[in-house]
Amino acid sequence: MFKKKLFTLASTALVFSLAITACSSAPKEETSAGTTAPTKEAAATSDAKGASSAKDLKPYKLVMIFPSGVVPKDLQAVQDEMSKYLTEKINATIEIRPIDWGAWENKKNLMFASGEQFDLMFTASWYGLGQEVAKGQIIPLDDLIDKYGQGIKSVLDPAYVEGGKLNGKSYGVVANKEFAATKGVVMRKDLVDKYHIDLSAIKELKDLEPIYKTIKENEPNIVPLQVKNDRSPASAILGYGMFDMLGDGPGVLDRESNELKVIDMFETQKFMDTVKLMHKWYQAGYINKDGATNKDSEFLAVKAGKAFSYGESMKPGFDMQETRNTGMPMVTAELTKPYTTTGDTTSAMFAIPNTSKDPERAMMFLNLLYTDKTLLNMLDWGLEGKHYVKAGDNIIDYPQGVDAATVGYNLNLPWMFGNQLNSYIWKTEDPKIWDKYKEFNSSAQKSIALGFVFDPEKVKNEIAATNNVMTQFTGGLYTGTIDPEKYVPEFVSKMKAAGMDKIIAEKQRQLDEWAKANKK
Repeated sequence: MFKKKLFTLASTALVFSLAITACSSAPKEETSAGTTAPTKEAAATSDAKGASSAKDLKPYKLVMIFPSGVVPKDLQAVQDEMSKYLTEKINATIEIRPIDWGAWENKKNLMFASGEQFDLMFTASWYGLGQEVAKGQIIPLDDLIDKYGQGIKSVLDPAYVEGGKLNGKSYGVVANKEFAATKGVVMRKDLVDKYHIDLSAIKELKDLEPIYKTIKENEPNIVPLQVKNDRSPASAILGYGMFDMLGDGPGVLDRESNELKVIDMFETQKFMDTVKLMHKWYQAGYINKDGATNKDSEFLAVKAGKAFSYGESMKPGFDMQETRNTGMPMVTAELTKPYTTTGDTTSAMFAIPNTSKDPERAMMFLNLLYTDKTLLNMLDWGLEGKHYVKAGDNIIDYPQGVDAATVGYNLNLPWMFGNQLNSYIWKTEDPKIWDKYKEFNSSAQKSIALGFVFDPEKVKNEIAATNNVMTQFTGGLYTGTIDPEKYVPEFVSKMKAAGMDKIIAEKQRQLDEWAKANKK
């Protein structure tokens, strides 16, 4: 996830999910992670049909947008090869537009406002889906999936994607990946080794304090903990670490409680203790001073040699993913145990916006991302021989003279696209990584509200008002920039004035109805 689930400000999480019935007349075979995929014979038949029907389709240019930490220098070359391949499959070409995470919301909304054509867009339960549905920006997909998404339906495990539909309709296609999350920090391995840091001794956030003190005192040009305005270890372990956020707006469940009781996270001692620790670290110089306003992905500071660590949402093999992102060896320390919520099961999806002039072709493309290894790995890793070389059937490595820091195509977002279990594994990764994904999913603690989907329609005005208040306070609190003793009471007071209690009451009402219907 997450990228799984990206490690965003937990207070602005949005939870809506996709339910796709996993049924197909095509014969199936078991994959290494326990999901199902079409047999080679079925896939070949499907491909043959696609190639035949491509001749009957008019040429069409697909435009695909998604948030990303980088725009690869060889993007055009990869895009050109994908277009050649797609022309044969569905008579379409494609333009890929990675958009910086910090600019994503603004650019996406400007594209909608201008009516610009684009056909595929990233969305997630925590990153815009609810608002996009409420504004009518994305279209229902049920009929399109039934007609053009048989490959999707044959791959996705219904146990994780049947969390619910908004008003009975599906609005996104779930990426087939990990469906749980654990929160922690990613650290430079060279400095961990240099200062003999015992990773096994790191159990909770406060255990990092002596480590950051060591880095601060001995590496004056390196920030011990890099944060950004919407992400820090505090926002992560609170959101979906200690609490189930239950969708858009305030109102959460305490993970340690066995009660379906919706509470205000911001008035809990857990919240106060966590943001007080961050403020202590900020004052000690352990956190970058521009944290509350910084919008750049944290790994970029590590890549530039300016930071030691950053917080993230983790999964098996995550250290190697971040090694590729930063271009240097990285290690991880978990601060929570794996946890599955409705938001986790729908943490990465693609939707079709209302600006698409050919939604059918967009769905054909999405379907290929679940069944066509060649296309998926081209999108994930670029061009064979230029950006990677095969080191086995499903194993890849960098070409001679190329590494993670110099490779020309480095999106590193395999969790975002289609069926990740068809993605090639890097030589430095565990060859059994997909089996570990299965174990990770099955061993995770499941929220007692797993499957609950909050509909914010009746309190959408209050949610908009409380979101505005959170924008004023949470960046400063989660990054340690402002004093919690002074500002948390003011924050809570303004949240209540904006309608927080009404939102919590509505969540509780819907949760009670869900529990009754599901005999919880």
